[in-house]
Order: sequence, then C-alpha cells, then structure tokens
Amino acid sequence: MAQTPPQPAPQTPATPPQPAPQEIVQPQEVRSLSGSLDRVPVFNSNSPELVKEEGILLSTFSPEGKADRSAHLNFPFNGRFDMFAHHVYRADNPEDLRSLYLGVLVYNPGDRPVRVEVLQGASYLSQPDAPFITLPPVVDNPQGTVFAGPGSRVMSDVLRGDREAIFPAQIEIPPRSYQLLMNLPIPVATLTPPLNGRSTLMRLRSNGSVYLASLALRARQNPDGSELAPTLTEWTSLLETGKLASSRDRTPTPPDQTSGQVIYGRVAGVAEGSRWEAQLTDSGTTDLAIPAPGAAFSYGLATLLGGRLGTEQNQSARMLVRYPDTAYQAHGNYGIEYDLTLPLHNPGSQPQTVTIALETPIKEDTLSQNGLRFFEPLPTQTFFRGTVRVRYTDDRGLPQTRYVHLVQRRGQQGEPIVTLNLPAGGRRLVQFSFLYPPDSTPPQVLTVRTTQP
Repeated sequence: MAQTPPQPAPQTPATPPQPAPQEIVQPQEVRSLSGSLDRVPVFNSNSPELVKEEGILLSTFSPEGKADRSAHLNFPFNGRFDMFAHHVYRADNPEDLRSLYLGVLVYNPGDRPVRVEVLQGASYLSQPDAPFITLPPVVDNPQGTVFAGPGSRVMSDVLRGDREAIFPAQIEIPPRSYQLLMNLPIPVATLTPPLNGRSTLMRLRSNGSVYLASLALRARQNPDGSELAPTLTEWTSLLETGKLASSRDRTPTPPDQTSGQVIYGRVAGVAEGSRWEAQLTDSGTTDLAIPAPGAAFSYGLATLLGGRLGTEQNQSARMLVRYPDTAYQAHGNYGIEYDLTLPLHNPGSQPQTVTIALETPIKEDTLSQNGLRFFEPLPTQTFFRGTVRVRYTDDRGLPQTRYVHLVQRRGQQGEPIVTLNLPAGGRRLVQFSFLYPPDSTPPQVLTVRTTQP
C-alpha cells in the first residue's frame, strides 16, 4: 500500500519590513517662552547614572576634613530647595546580588537646630513600582495610576502636590549633626538581568543652612542572609572617608565647541531653577491671539543648545556648582515644573475651534525648512513619557482640571489634549503644567492650532 509522502511544514507569512520613517514638515512659527526659571537651587544627582560601586554620588558639603576633597562642592542650602536623584544599579557579580542603597545625608553646621520640611516628594523603583510598560499616546490619569517608568510616576505625584508616606513631613537636625533624609534600596536579586533604577524628587524648605550628599552603599547582611539598610554611622563614615563613585559617565563637550559630536553629559551638582512660570501673550497685549484657520504656532519646551528649534532660547538650568567631568548645564531640566498660562483670544468675526497639544518634533537648532519636522511612520525610540495637567473652562462654562499621561516617540505629532470652541471675539484661559520627566529626551513643543472650518 503506497504511503502518503510527507507534507512540507506550513510557512508563516513573513512580516513585511517596517517602512523607513519619512519626514513631514509643518510650516509654522516656533516661539520662545516668556519668563524664566526661578532661582530655587536644585540638588541634582544623576551622574553616574549607572552606579557600579559604592561611593559618593554628589556632595555639597565643605571639603574641610574630608578624605577626598574634590568630591565635596561646598554649597549650603537655606530656605527653599529641591532634591532630585535618578540612578540605575546593575549587579555585575552574580555571586553578590545585594541591593544597592541610596542615602541622602543632611548636615547642620550651625549652633542651633534646623528644621527641614518635606513639602512634596516621591521615590519609585523601576521594578516593581513603575515598570516601563507600553501605553497609548494619550490616557486620562485622574488618580495618578497611569505611569510608565519611575520618573513618570514621581513627576505625576509631585505635580499633584503629594508627599509619599515614606517621607516625614519634617525632620529636625541638632547643631553640628547629621540626619538621613532618605535611605532606600535598589533591589536586583529577583530580576533578570539584575538591573533596576530609582527616581526621587523632593521639594524642601529649611529654616537654616544645611549641606546635602547622595551616597551609595550595598546592603549589609544578617547571619541568615537577610538584608540590612546601612546605618547613619556607616553613611557618615562614607561621606568623610570615601571617594567619588567611579565608572564615570562620558565627559561632556565644552559649551563653546561649535563643531563635531555634542555630548551633553549627565548632571551632578546644584542647578539653579525649580520652576518656569510664564504668561504667554502677544507683544504689548494681555491676550494670545489664536492662529488663522488651518495654521498653528508652538512654544519650545526644554530647549537646549543644539535643540533650540529656531528660537535661540536655551532653557537648560545653569549649574551653580558641578564636578568637572559632568554636564555644564542641567540639560533636559529633569524635575523642573513648567506652569504656562495661555489667555486665548479669537479676534475674528467667525467662531473658531482651537486645539492644544504637546509634541516631540525632530531636534534641530535652527528650523531648516521653516517649520517643525516630524516622522511618519514613527521610529521606535520613546522620547517622552509623563503626565501633564490642563485647567480651563469648557464650552459649557464649567471649570475643568485634567491630568493626562502622554507617550511620544521621536518626531511624533501630538494629539489634542484640549479642544475649545471660541466665538467671535471670545476669550478663554488655559493653564498647562507638567514636571519634565526623567527618561525623556528634549525638546518638546506646546502647539496651539486653529482647525479648518
């Protein structure tokens, strides 16, 4: 009896290759922001981003009496200041998967007690607190439960004015004494690969001078193998006798270099500016006239050297003190709040529909094609993930406050987050706020567009 010959295995249809991104040009004006950063100092600990060993990450202490004098930048804080830290830890030794602890040490050099208030603050891990999950471009986020990555979650909390329960409302520091403002782990033992990160932002206020330092120590272990957080004594010993954590990030390009590759570097130092507040109006008026039907204009956000989008405005916070091998400016403005007010006015004789959107155009310093450039289809790199807040009066006359989580890839045109119908001669106030989230890449723009009738 003849046998049936073997049949070839069914072939899975080949996935068609993704078409290469093509550029789309939106001819429009890009405007610089009015206003400027405030003068609140920001303790900004982001270098080395990937921490590979124990050591000092950033110290503003006096170098007097310290083993590594170059590790201490001698900058006291007094009054309002922020503390930002964003670090990643990878365990390179598979035999040692202890957590890396991040400690923030505060010192009162004076002869009276100093009180430090924690006005707002949050700190989250990549795993398990805030993994980098895939989200749609626009998701309403009324309760703060939508986030992608620890930076996204931290900025959402602080934007709402929250203080996470792990932080006390205030701490009191006796004269010439240390206190721990933070002592939190980056665990890796259960992760494959053993890699994790932590983002932290605190808004603080002191009634006297204090010094701050961010430090890294591996967990101590009990005899049964369970972990112990480093003690205050161990942290102060590291500060006084330790050195800067090595495995440094790439050295930045000097700001006066005008050719070749630009390396911005990671930030480690004290930056000036916690908040940018601006009333966006036309010159000589208190109104912002909407564009003509079918037209748009944009305002640059987090513009920086090499990415000013034709505005000639560099919004990067300047560094008051820094380590020589770290960023010359706080490029990206991680953790900085933008509070922008748009007093929209329809000066025409016909009603118009106006939209407002956040967008991520292709980075360039000057507008090579008299407008913003975008991609279609989009590449894979995510350049923005975070929550924004909009406040406005809707078409029914009702006040609205919306928190919206946005995810944008490089060169992505934004979907409207506010749509308003303005009658002839009508006015409407829109307030737009967000904290620039870590793990995002500047610049972005805020676009006002009048739709075609």
